[in-house]
Amino acid sequence: MFGRSAGGRGNGARAPRSLSVEWQPGRRVTALLDASGGEGGVGILLAPGAAAGQGHPFLAGLRRRLAAAGHPTMTFDYPYAAEGRRAPDRLETLLACHRAAARVLAARVGAVVLGGKSMGGRVATHLAAGGEPCRAVVCYGYPLLPPGRESPRDTAHLDAIAAPLLFLTGSRDRLAPLDLLRPLVERLPRAALRVLEGGDHSFGVKVPPGEQGEAVLDRLADWTVEWLAAEGAAAVG
Repeated sequence: MFGRSAGGRGNGARAPRSLSVEWQPGRRVTALLDASGGEGGVGILLAPGAAAGQGHPFLAGLRRRLAAAGHPTMTFDYPYAAEGRRAPDRLETLLACHRAAARVLAARVGAVVLGGKSMGGRVATHLAAGGEPCRAVVCYGYPLLPPGRESPRDTAHLDAIAAPLLFLTGSRDRLAPLDLLRPLVERLPRAALRVLEGGDHSFGVKVPPGEQGEAVLDRLADWTVEWLAAEGAAAVG
C-alpha cells in the first residue's frame, strides 16, 4: 500500500506537532501528533513499550506511516520514561497518563483508535475495557507472558472490550506464543490476528531499522489500515 516512501517525509511534509499532556495536576508528558495526511477523521494513539519511549524507530516509523495513510497519529511517553526512569510506572499511573493522552487526541479528531507496542498495547486494552471511548484497539506484540514467566497474564478484561481488537504478532515472539495467543483471539468475538512470519517481539525492527525493518513497518501499517477499513472503523460516521 505505502511502499518504502511511507517511511520518510516528502518535500513539504509537516513535522509532528508537539503537545503537552497533563495527566495529573501539575504533571505533564510530551506527545507528538503527526497529521501529515490530513486532520480530522479517525486518529490513532500509539503508546510505547516498556523498554523504549516514543522516539524509538518502531513507534516513530508507525506514526509516520499511519499518518501518511490518512489517520492522524499521536505518540506519547509515560511518566517514568519522560522523567528518565527505567522501571515502568504502576498500572494505575500508566492508565491515568494513557487516558489523558487519548483525550488530548480525541479533542483534535473525530474518533480514536487505541493502540500500542507491547506494554503500551496492554495498557490500551485495559483502558478500552474500562470504558474509554474508542473506535478500535490495536496491539503490536501483546505481552501475553511476563518476561521470564511461563504462565500467561490474566486476560479476563479483554472480554469487556466492545470495540474490535487487532493483535499483530511475530511468529517467534516469546512473549506471545501462538499456541497461547491463537486460542485467546478465537475466544474473543471481535478480535483478529495477523502474524509476521519470522518476527520476534520487536518484529525485527532494530536501531536503525535498515531496509528489512522499514519493510516490516510498511507491512504492519498496511495490515492496520486495511483491518480498520474492513471493520468499518476507518471513518467517522
